[in-house]
Amino acid sequence: MAVPEAIRSARRAAGISQRELARRLSLSPATLSAIENGKTKVTVDRLRLFAAALQVDVHDLLGGGDVPVRTVATRGSNGDRPPGPTAGWRDFPPLRLDPVLHAALESFVETGYHGATMRSLAHRAGISVPGVYHRYRDKQGLLMRILDTTMDELHWRVDAARAEGATSIARVALMVEALALYHTHRRALAFIGASEMRSLTGENRRHITASRNAIQYALDDEIAAAITDGYLRAQDPRVAGRAVATMCTSLAQWFRIDGPSTPEHIASRYSAFALDLLGRRETAL
Repeated sequence: MAVPEAIRSARRAAGISQRELARRLSLSPATLSAIENGKTKVTVDRLRLFAAALQVDVHDLLGGGDVPVRTVATRGSNGDRPPGPTAGWRDFPPLRLDPVLHAALESFVETGYHGATMRSLAHRAGISVPGVYHRYRDKQGLLMRILDTTMDELHWRVDAARAEGATSIARVALMVEALALYHTHRRALAFIGASEMRSLTGENRRHITASRNAIQYALDDEIAAAITDGYLRAQDPRVAGRAVATMCTSLAQWFRIDGPSTPEHIASRYSAFALDLLGRRETAL
Protein backbone atom coordinates (compact mmCIF):
# COMPACT_ATOMS: atom_id res chain seq x y z
CA MET A 1 0.00 0.00 0.00
CA ALA A 2 1.38 3.42 -0.98
CA VAL A 3 1.76 6.16 1.62
CA PRO A 4 -1.13 8.35 0.37
CA GLU A 5 -3.50 5.36 0.35
CA ALA A 6 -2.27 4.27 3.80
CA ILE A 7 -2.92 7.73 5.24
CA ARG A 8 -6.42 7.85 3.75
CA SER A 9 -7.18 4.32 4.97
CA ALA A 10 -5.95 5.07 8.52
CA ARG A 11 -7.97 8.29 8.64
CA ARG A 12 -11.15 6.52 7.62
CA ALA A 13 -10.52 3.65 10.04
CA ALA A 14 -10.18 6.22 12.83
CA GLY A 15 -13.45 7.83 11.83
CA ILE A 16 -11.82 11.23 11.29
CA SER A 17 -12.97 13.55 8.55
CA GLN A 18 -10.50 15.05 6.13
CA ARG A 19 -11.28 18.52 7.46
CA GLU A 20 -10.73 17.46 11.09
CA LEU A 21 -7.39 15.78 10.33
CA ALA A 22 -6.29 18.87 8.41
CA ARG A 23 -7.16 20.98 11.47
CA ARG A 24 -5.16 18.72 13.78
CA LEU A 25 -2.12 18.95 11.53
CA SER A 26 -2.49 22.68 10.80
CA LEU A 27 -2.92 21.96 7.09
CA SER A 28 -5.49 23.25 4.66
CA PRO A 29 -8.08 20.67 3.54
CA ALA A 30 -6.80 21.16 0.00
CA THR A 31 -3.24 20.25 1.03
CA LEU A 32 -4.43 17.14 2.87
CA SER A 33 -6.49 16.12 -0.14
CA ALA A 34 -3.41 16.52 -2.35
CA ILE A 35 -1.39 14.35 0.05
CA GLU A 36 -4.02 11.62 0.14
CA ASN A 37 -4.19 11.62 -3.63
CA GLY A 38 -0.44 11.40 -4.08
CA LYS A 39 -0.06 14.87 -5.55
CA THR A 40 2.05 16.23 -2.65
CA LYS A 41 4.98 14.39 -1.14
CA VAL A 42 5.12 13.79 2.62
CA THR A 43 8.34 14.43 4.55
CA VAL A 44 9.46 11.99 7.22
CA ASP A 45 8.76 14.48 10.02
CA ARG A 46 5.29 15.20 8.69
CA LEU A 47 4.60 11.47 8.35
CA ARG A 48 5.37 11.08 12.05
CA LEU A 49 2.85 13.86 12.78
CA PHE A 50 0.26 11.99 10.71
CA ALA A 51 0.95 8.82 12.68
CA ALA A 52 0.56 10.66 16.00
CA ALA A 53 -2.67 12.36 14.92
CA LEU A 54 -4.13 9.05 13.69
CA GLN A 55 -2.77 7.09 16.67
CA VAL A 56 -1.04 4.51 14.50
CA ASP A 57 2.55 3.37 14.17
CA VAL A 58 4.45 5.24 11.50
CA HIS A 59 5.40 1.85 10.01
CA ASP A 60 1.72 1.32 9.20
CA LEU A 61 1.76 4.40 7.01
CA LEU A 62 4.69 3.02 5.05
CA GLY A 63 3.16 -0.35 4.44
CA GLY A 64 5.50 -2.01 6.94
CA GLY A 65 8.64 -0.74 5.20
CA ASP A 66 11.73 0.66 6.83
CA VAL A 67 11.19 3.96 8.58
CA PRO A 68 13.95 6.56 8.44
CA VAL A 69 13.38 7.95 11.92
CA ARG A 70 15.48 10.71 13.43
CA THR A 71 17.77 8.87 15.81
CA VAL A 72 21.42 8.87 16.75
CA ALA A 73 22.99 5.49 16.18
CA THR A 74 25.91 6.06 18.54
CA ARG A 75 25.92 6.15 22.31
CA GLY A 76 24.13 9.04 23.93
CA SER A 77 21.03 9.37 21.77
CA ASN A 78 18.19 11.24 23.42
CA GLY A 79 14.48 11.45 23.05
CA ASP A 80 10.98 11.52 24.49
CA ARG A 81 10.27 7.78 24.44
CA PRO A 82 12.70 6.07 26.82
CA PRO A 83 12.77 2.27 26.78
CA GLY A 84 10.56 0.73 29.41
CA PRO A 85 11.56 -1.21 32.51
CA THR A 86 11.71 -4.42 30.47
CA ALA A 87 14.96 -3.22 28.90
CA GLY A 88 18.26 -3.67 30.71
CA TRP A 89 19.18 -0.68 32.82
CA ARG A 90 22.63 -0.61 31.25
CA ASP A 91 21.18 -0.60 27.71
CA PHE A 92 20.66 2.73 25.94
CA PRO A 93 19.24 2.10 22.46
CA PRO A 94 18.61 4.98 20.04
CA LEU A 95 15.22 6.59 20.60
CA ARG A 96 12.61 7.85 18.18
CA LEU A 97 12.03 11.54 18.64
CA ASP A 98 9.00 13.77 18.41
CA PRO A 99 10.19 16.43 15.89
CA VAL A 100 9.07 19.31 18.09
CA LEU A 101 10.61 17.86 21.23
CA HIS A 102 13.79 17.10 19.30
CA ALA A 103 13.94 20.75 18.24
CA ALA A 104 13.34 21.91 21.82
CA LEU A 105 15.99 19.57 23.17
CA GLU A 106 18.62 20.89 20.75
CA SER A 107 17.62 24.52 21.21
CA PHE A 108 17.54 24.43 25.01
CA VAL A 109 21.02 22.89 25.04
CA GLU A 110 22.41 25.37 22.52
CA THR A 111 20.74 28.64 23.56
CA GLY A 112 19.02 27.88 26.86
CA TYR A 113 15.31 27.83 27.59
CA HIS A 114 14.96 31.61 27.48
CA GLY A 115 16.90 31.85 24.23
CA ALA A 116 14.39 29.73 22.34
CA THR A 117 10.98 30.79 21.03
CA MET A 118 8.08 28.73 19.77
CA ARG A 119 8.67 30.25 16.34
CA SER A 120 12.34 29.23 16.32
CA LEU A 121 11.38 25.73 17.48
CA ALA A 122 8.83 25.45 14.69
CA HIS A 123 11.46 26.50 12.15
CA ARG A 124 13.93 23.94 13.49
CA ALA A 125 11.29 21.20 13.52
CA GLY A 126 10.23 22.03 9.97
CA ILE A 127 6.56 22.58 10.82
CA SER A 128 4.26 25.57 11.24
CA VAL A 129 3.95 27.56 14.44
CA PRO A 130 0.29 26.49 14.81
CA GLY A 131 1.52 22.92 14.39
CA VAL A 132 3.77 23.34 17.42
CA TYR A 133 0.95 24.81 19.51
CA HIS A 134 -1.31 21.95 18.46
CA ARG A 135 1.03 19.50 20.20
CA TYR A 136 2.29 21.65 23.09
CA ARG A 137 0.49 24.43 24.92
CA ASP A 138 3.61 26.53 25.42
CA LYS A 139 7.36 26.42 25.93
CA GLN A 140 6.92 25.52 29.60
CA GLY A 141 5.02 22.44 28.48
CA LEU A 142 7.94 21.41 26.30
CA LEU A 143 10.40 21.84 29.15
CA MET A 144 8.19 19.78 31.46
CA ARG A 145 7.91 17.02 28.86
CA ILE A 146 11.69 16.88 28.62
CA LEU A 147 12.19 16.82 32.40
CA ASP A 148 9.40 14.29 32.98
CA THR A 149 11.00 12.06 30.34
CA THR A 150 14.33 12.40 32.12
CA MET A 151 12.99 11.64 35.58
CA ASP A 152 10.79 8.73 34.48
CA GLU A 153 13.75 7.02 32.86
CA LEU A 154 16.10 7.79 35.72
CA HIS A 155 13.70 6.32 38.25
CA TRP A 156 13.25 2.96 36.58
CA ARG A 157 16.96 2.63 35.77
CA VAL A 158 18.09 3.47 39.31
CA ASP A 159 15.39 1.21 40.80
CA ALA A 160 16.45 -1.68 38.55
CA ALA A 161 20.11 -1.19 39.42
CA ARG A 162 19.29 -1.07 43.12
CA ALA A 163 17.32 -4.31 42.88
CA GLU A 164 20.38 -6.15 41.54
CA GLY A 165 22.49 -5.52 44.63
CA ALA A 166 22.82 -8.38 47.11
CA THR A 167 24.30 -6.13 49.82
CA SER A 168 23.84 -2.51 50.84
CA ILE A 169 27.25 -1.46 49.53
CA ALA A 170 26.63 -3.24 46.23
CA ARG A 171 23.36 -1.34 45.91
CA VAL A 172 25.14 1.98 46.48
CA ALA A 173 27.73 1.12 43.82
CA LEU A 174 25.08 0.02 41.30
CA MET A 175 22.90 3.08 41.86
CA VAL A 176 25.88 5.37 41.27
CA GLU A 177 26.74 3.41 38.14
CA ALA A 178 23.17 3.86 36.86
CA LEU A 179 23.28 7.61 37.53
CA ALA A 180 26.62 8.00 35.77
CA LEU A 181 25.51 5.94 32.78
CA TYR A 182 22.38 8.03 32.36
CA HIS A 183 24.19 11.36 32.56
CA THR A 184 26.64 10.28 29.86
CA HIS A 185 24.40 8.29 27.50
CA ARG A 186 21.54 10.80 27.77
CA ARG A 187 23.76 13.85 28.10
CA ALA A 188 21.46 16.36 26.38
CA LEU A 189 18.46 15.42 28.54
CA ALA A 190 20.62 15.41 31.66
CA PHE A 191 22.15 18.76 30.75
CA ILE A 192 18.74 20.39 30.62
CA GLY A 193 17.78 18.70 33.87
CA ALA A 194 20.79 20.32 35.54
CA SER A 195 20.64 23.74 33.89
CA GLU A 196 16.94 24.54 33.46
CA MET A 197 15.36 23.74 36.83
CA ARG A 198 15.44 27.52 37.38
CA SER A 199 13.13 27.95 34.39
CA LEU A 200 10.32 25.83 35.82
CA THR A 201 7.36 27.64 37.35
CA GLY A 202 5.14 26.91 40.33
CA GLU A 203 3.77 23.37 40.51
CA ASN A 204 6.05 22.21 37.71
CA ARG A 205 9.11 23.02 39.78
CA ARG A 206 7.67 21.34 42.86
CA HIS A 207 6.85 18.21 40.87
CA ILE A 208 10.33 17.79 39.39
CA THR A 209 12.01 18.71 42.69
CA ALA A 210 10.05 15.97 44.47
CA SER A 211 11.03 13.47 41.79
CA ARG A 212 14.71 14.37 42.08
CA ASN A 213 14.56 14.22 45.87
CA ALA A 214 13.09 10.71 45.74
CA ILE A 215 16.19 9.43 43.95
CA GLN A 216 18.47 11.23 46.39
CA TYR A 217 16.59 9.79 49.37
CA ALA A 218 16.83 6.28 47.93
CA LEU A 219 20.60 6.68 47.61
CA ASP A 220 20.77 8.13 51.12
CA ASP A 221 18.91 5.10 52.49
CA GLU A 222 21.37 2.65 50.96
CA ILE A 223 24.35 4.69 52.17
CA ALA A 224 22.91 4.65 55.69
CA ALA A 225 22.35 0.89 55.45
CA ALA A 226 25.92 0.34 54.25
CA ILE A 227 27.22 2.33 57.22
CA THR A 228 25.07 0.29 59.60
CA ASP A 229 26.30 -2.92 57.95
CA GLY A 230 29.89 -1.84 58.48
CA TYR A 231 30.82 -1.39 54.82
CA LEU A 232 31.16 2.41 54.88
CA ARG A 233 32.29 4.92 57.50
CA ALA A 234 31.29 8.35 56.14
CA GLN A 235 31.40 10.95 58.91
CA ASP A 236 28.64 13.07 57.34
CA PRO A 237 26.63 10.69 55.15
CA ARG A 238 23.95 13.23 54.20
CA VAL A 239 26.46 15.68 52.76
CA ALA A 240 28.52 12.86 51.27
CA GLY A 241 25.43 11.45 49.54
CA ARG A 242 24.70 14.79 47.93
CA ALA A 243 28.30 15.10 46.84
CA VAL A 244 28.03 11.72 45.13
CA ALA A 245 24.80 12.66 43.35
CA THR A 246 26.20 16.03 42.26
CA MET A 247 29.33 14.33 40.97
CA CYS A 248 27.12 12.24 38.67
CA THR A 249 24.83 15.04 37.49
CA SER A 250 27.83 17.21 36.60
CA LEU A 251 28.90 14.65 33.98
CA ALA A 252 26.45 16.22 31.55
CA GLN A 253 28.45 19.46 31.75
CA TRP A 254 31.69 18.04 30.38
CA PHE A 255 31.33 14.50 29.03
CA ARG A 256 31.62 14.08 25.26
CA ILE A 257 30.56 10.87 23.55
CA ASP A 258 33.45 11.19 21.09
CA GLY A 259 35.99 11.76 23.88
CA PRO A 260 38.64 9.35 25.16
CA SER A 261 36.37 7.58 27.70
CA THR A 262 33.19 5.57 27.20
CA PRO A 263 30.13 5.98 29.42
CA GLU A 264 30.79 2.51 30.80
CA HIS A 265 34.36 3.38 31.80
CA ILE A 266 33.24 6.62 33.44
CA ALA A 267 30.42 4.88 35.30
CA SER A 268 32.78 2.21 36.64
CA ARG A 269 35.27 4.80 37.84
CA TYR A 270 32.59 7.03 39.38
CA SER A 271 31.17 4.08 41.26
CA ALA A 272 34.60 3.45 42.77
CA PHE A 273 35.11 7.18 43.46
CA ALA A 274 31.78 7.30 45.28
CA LEU A 275 32.63 4.40 47.57
CA ASP A 276 35.99 5.99 48.39
CA LEU A 277 34.30 9.31 49.13
CA LEU A 278 31.87 7.49 51.43
CA GLY A 279 34.70 5.89 53.40
CA ARG A 280 34.73 2.37 52.07
CA ARG A 281 36.39 -0.03 54.49
CA GLU A 282 39.21 -2.13 53.08
CA THR A 283 37.24 -5.36 53.46
CA ALA A 284 34.15 -4.02 51.68
CA LEU A 285 33.28 -4.90 48.08
